[in-house]
Amino acid sequence: MRTLTGIVTAGVEPGCLLLDDYLLVGGDREVIRAGARLEVTGRVVPDLMTTCQQGTPFVVASARPVAD
Repeated sequence: MRTLTGIVTAGVEPGCLLLDDYLLVGGDREVIRAGARLEVTGRVVPDLMTTCQQGTPFVVASARPVAD
């Protein structure tokens, strides 16, 4: 497991969300949204096929907001 912290950004494709250079796959979209500052725990799955065309896939196990 790996933990990432930062601000989520929208990808170039609809519904795609990134944190740093990682594509966030799964997780609660009520919490994981563009502009949110989060701590996200999960695992990198570089060979996972997606339609987002950017970022390294990161399968989310949990996500929580963090203070600025």
